[in-house]
Amino acid sequence: MENRFKKKKNIVFIDYSLLFVVLFLVGFGLVMIYSTSSYTAQLSHGDGAFYLKKQIFATVLGLVALVFVTFFDYHRLKKLAIFSIVVSAVMVLLVLTPLGITANGARRWINVGISIQPAEIAKIGVIIYEASMIDKIGKKRLRGLTGFVYLFIVPLILALMVFKITSNLSSAIIILGIAIVMWYVADPSSKGFVIAALAVVLLVVGVIFMAQKGMLGFRGARIVAWLDPESDATGVGFQTLQALYAIGSGGLLGKGIGQSMQKLGFVPEAQNDMIFSIICEELGLFGALAIMALFIILIWRCMVIASNARDLFGAMLVVGVMGHFSIQVILNIAVVTNTIPNTGISLPFISYGGTSALFLLAEIGLVLSVGRRIRFRDPNEKAGEGGV
Repeated sequence: MENRFKKKKNIVFIDYSLLFVVLFLVGFGLVMIYSTSSYTAQLSHGDGAFYLKKQIFATVLGLVALVFVTFFDYHRLKKLAIFSIVVSAVMVLLVLTPLGITANGARRWINVGISIQPAEIAKIGVIIYEASMIDKIGKKRLRGLTGFVYLFIVPLILALMVFKITSNLSSAIIILGIAIVMWYVADPSSKGFVIAALAVVLLVVGVIFMAQKGMLGFRGARIVAWLDPESDATGVGFQTLQALYAIGSGGLLGKGIGQSMQKLGFVPEAQNDMIFSIICEELGLFGALAIMALFIILIWRCMVIASNARDLFGAMLVVGVMGHFSIQVILNIAVVTNTIPNTGISLPFISYGGTSALFLLAEIGLVLSVGRRIRFRDPNEKAGEGGV
């Protein structure tokens, strides 16, 4: 039989390992959402699978988006830099209109037939914007005022809008973090990052000081509870303490899927931001490390695709997605383990959240789209005959 490579000299790269990891995390997330939410869902909605059904619907939409974006030519997004930021800002502003939805005391969603969280749109919007601008303005201008304005000030304004309008500090941090990661990868030699790092350290010290003096309201109370959760064990520190109890009681191998005690009303909204604590309780340290290892593999595969991308725009798109996942995973686990103050950050692909699942899977499609256009040389062809 004729070697298939003789018909096509370049091999199209499809990262099946990345796809497998994502699908496994999605499937595992559905299992854990049912495990963590069935008790409270039965009490509040009369259906133990209430949250699972909603997440399955969002996941199906997300998988459709993943397939569509994978076979979409990402180069078409290059001209949408300003459009992506404008759309993101408009979607955030819609929260203030009658389309806005209030849930759990926060107004962060809009109703367009289905509920959507504009902050999730803003995350992918800033990825497209940053990648396009980095590709457009060139490396020399990245270090000047032009780079500072386009790559930092514009995302900062969007992040402030998300923070002020939706009171969503965690999403604001992630949006700004994505922009900084992409800027740094594009030009790691800039001295501005050293100055920015020192400024962040000083800011953190100042915030902690003001929080201890009672100057920051409920966010300050969260910082105080982070420093000493037991000082307000029935108030602000309650969720953190219960999550830590769940982690500690899981031991090495855990109690088994479905056997958590802390999910029975002790850890508030266990299927959301604190789902990692239930993973630790039911699957133990072994299960928690396995999930972290999968996220590390996911990030590594993104790095491989970014470093082999055929153009700067594609590489920066993947860097943005990689930065998004890295920041969100690190912050979620840090919050659950009380390494940083509680800021309400979900665990990608695992925590309950329809909008998050939809756009995270779309971002994976973007990575696979860039990957599909990587060409590797046919190992059977002679050197110098095509390939890259």
